[in-house]
Amino acid sequence: MAIVVKLDDMLHDRRMTLTELADRIGMTLANLSILKTGKARAIRFSTLEAICDALTCQPGDILKHDASKEAVK
Repeated sequence: MAIVVKLDDMLHDRRMTLTELADRIGMTLANLSILKTGKARAIRFSTLEAICDALTCQPGDILKHDASKEAVK
């Protein structure tokens, strides 16, 4: 997939666990884990906004376009 999720890097930089983030934004740990591992096929803007609020970051800090990766169909 050409979109790379850098959530793990942001969590490390903020010294926050995935469990703590899930609690802060009211999302299940399982769904957040799917996003973190890059297996999610979509993300709601409200979810992205909640993650950005909790991590004090911008969407571009979490999502990156990597043209060298082939899109999965």
